[in-house]
Amino acid sequence: MITGASSGIGAPTARLAADRYRLVLAARRVEALESLAAELGGPGAAVAVTCDVTEWDQVEALAARALDEFGRIDAVFANVGFGATRGFLEESPEHWRSMILTNVLGPALTIRATLPHLLERGDGHYVITSSVAGRRALPGSLYSATKFDNDRIKVTLIEPGITDTEFFDDKPADWALRDEDIAREVLHALTAPPGVEINEILIRPTAQRG
Repeated sequence: MITGASSGIGAPTARLAADRYRLVLAARRVEALESLAAELGGPGAAVAVTCDVTEWDQVEALAARALDEFGRIDAVFANVGFGATRGFLEESPEHWRSMILTNVLGPALTIRATLPHLLERGDGHYVITSSVAGRRALPGSLYSATKFDNDRIKVTLIEPGITDTEFFDDKPADWALRDEDIAREVLHALTAPPGVEINEILIRPTAQRG
């Protein structure tokens, strides 16, 4: 299951994972999501589910759809999130509210909706997208605060540095990471041997310092 699957890091992760997983792809943008699901094999291989991760009933329905379609959930990539312009006089309070709900409540609801199944099975893997901004607080950045992180089910935190995705309004520097770079690390964590848990992956471009 991948949230935020229609673009950014989610879509290339889905493409890389398609060789070894059946996929439940979740996002709010229906057309892009359905196009990706069709590209990856459609019914029986990849299912598109419209979902706003800040709405509990939609996240519950997402988990239920995954189980109805495939009978089990092996891995959950809680990936959806977005940022804001740095500075506490920038952006609107409504933008802040949406960002906090998406970046903090969204992964929590995703875990809550799927954890009973993973506990019943006794295994599984959560991969959660964080950020370099969550490791080092950035002055005036509310986004940084939303990404600060505090048995047999594995949990991996992915902390990307500057990455060329739709997260940024303006295209970042040419040296920025590509979404495929992050996707490879997600698959690296998911394909670790059964007795190995990769708790945290900090990945940033060589030109990014701090």
